[in-house]
This record gives sequence, C-alpha cells and structure tokens, in this order.
Amino acid sequence: MNQSHFMPPEWAPHAATWMGFPRDSYQESGLTRETAQRAWARVANHISDYEPVRMLCHTDDVTIAKKYLSAAIECIPVALNDAWLRDIGPTFVIKDDALVAIDWQFNGWGHNTELDWSLDDRIASTIAQRINVPLERSSIVNEGGGIHVNGADWVLLTETVQLDPKRNPDSDRDGITAQIHSALGTQHAIWLTKGLWRDNFLNGTKGHVDIVACFTPDGRVLLHQQQDDTHPDHALWSELSAPIADAGFELVPLPAPCVLRDNRDWVDYSYVNHYVCNGAVLCPAFDDRHDAIAREILAEVYRGRDILMVESRELFAMGGGIHCITQQQPQHLT
Repeated sequence: MNQSHFMPPEWAPHAATWMGFPRDSYQESGLTRETAQRAWARVANHISDYEPVRMLCHTDDVTIAKKYLSAAIECIPVALNDAWLRDIGPTFVIKDDALVAIDWQFNGWGHNTELDWSLDDRIASTIAQRINVPLERSSIVNEGGGIHVNGADWVLLTETVQLDPKRNPDSDRDGITAQIHSALGTQHAIWLTKGLWRDNFLNGTKGHVDIVACFTPDGRVLLHQQQDDTHPDHALWSELSAPIADAGFELVPLPAPCVLRDNRDWVDYSYVNHYVCNGAVLCPAFDDRHDAIAREILAEVYRGRDILMVESRELFAMGGGIHCITQQQPQHLT
C-alpha cells in the first residue's frame, strides 16, 4: 500500500458520519415525506450513539429535522436537492499525511432520475470547505456508492456504473481505472459486470457495488447471494464471484432476505448495504427470517463491534439503504 496516498477502509476510525436530511419521498415509493424523514433519522440516531453525526438540512427543514434527530446530532443548513450522501458527498482520502476530499462529478447516476440534482453536485465542495480540507475535483462522473476499498491497494468497481456511456462517454476501462487509482491511491481494481436487477430502473444507480459486494477487515469479500432461482438476481452469484475469486479473495456468501417482491416489483433487499461506524455495524433489517443469519455473519466478520439490525424497508423503497445515506469522514491526526 502507498502509505502517502490511500483511502482508509470503512472500518478504520471515523471522525464523523455525514448524512443529508430528505426533502421529500419519491412519488413511486408510496411513502410520505414524514416516513422518509423518520427512516433517515432512525439511522442517524443509532450512529450518534457511537460517533458524531453531521446532518445537512435544507434551510426549510432544519426545524423538522431537529424534531426527529437526537440532540447530539449537528444540523447544518445548506442548499441541497436530495439526501444520498454516499453519492453526492465527498470521498475522503489521505494524501501526503493530510485529509483530502475527492469531489466526483455527479450527474444523477447517469441521468437516471427525473429529479433535480443541480445543487447536489456542489455538496462535496460545501463539506470540504466547512471542515477546511483540500478539495480535488475529479475529471470523471462517479459516486461513493460505486466504489469499495480494502485500504490496501484494491478497489471494487462495476462496469455498468463507471463505464456507463451516460456517465463517462469518452473514457474506456483503462482510462477510468487510472483515474480511480489516481483519486484513491489504489493499485488494483476488480471489475464486476453489473449490480442488482432493480437498481437499473428509475432513480436507480445502474449497479452500485455497495449493494452487492464489500471487502472485510480480515481480507475477504462479502457477496450478495440470492438463493431463489425465480429472482433475476439469482444468476449474479456465479457472474460476480468469478472475478473476485480470480483476484485471490475468499468469498463470504451473504444470503438475501427470503422476501422476493414488494408492491412494485422484484426487491433489491441486501444485507451487503450495511454501514460500519466506530464500535458498531448498522445492518439493514427486513422483518425477515434471514435477518438473524445476516447478523450472525456480520458478527463474525466485524468482531468486537455491536451489530445493530435497523428496519430498512422504507429506505429500500426509496431506492437505497443504510450505506447509501451515510458517508464516513476518517479520523486523521497530523
């Protein structure tokens, strides 16, 4: 690993977690604005028991945010459209012994949303300015949910995300790989072919890796496993496990919940979309008998951390999960 330039893994110590307070619910989710805000607050309040949480709120929403959020959470008034901080916020790296914020270009997940995102492309700059760290604007379109690092040279990517012609039409795989390595300090990339089936539709990310695979502290890779052969994601296991195994990583299957559909279509429920904070792991829960299996697996993977199962069906109805709405700021003492 290049000790002068690297992205700390998620399980490294955090200075804080950044989140954004939702302005509204997507109309097709069937959720009210209040339900969406309570779902975000549920996650934030759990995290605030373990580390500082900094919540970006539209100026019109500060009062309602404080109603739902723990008093320990800092509410910061900003202009923003949406609340997926993993994607619109900065990715933090260590470069020459200093904390640096990487500002990926954001274009609504490859113009895959009918919602306005013009303000969201400025959020990384707003955060960097607030905590007084240098900002490096990337030359490519990418999102924080589209990458996952192990803190030691490797990064997980997805062809349908970084190579999306509506994100980076003038770049090939070699060029994108070089840009990712330059931003993160990584040296090796595992390219997955795609993500989950439902993630390709309206307001979806077209295959973010953080819902299908992630590195573990002991050097393995957790991989989503849909065990029901009627679900379109069933074939993903063989397709995605091959490049990971070929790179020399041991796979840990993380079985999908038993439920296959919601009121709209095939679900993209996944326990991979968990968030590791100081002393705890927040894992999505779906009132499903596989919740207990996921908890047991994560307890073995993240030894010494509390495993909190957090109801997340509302989040997934909105198009994401716990990991999608959080962004870690690494602890870095100079």
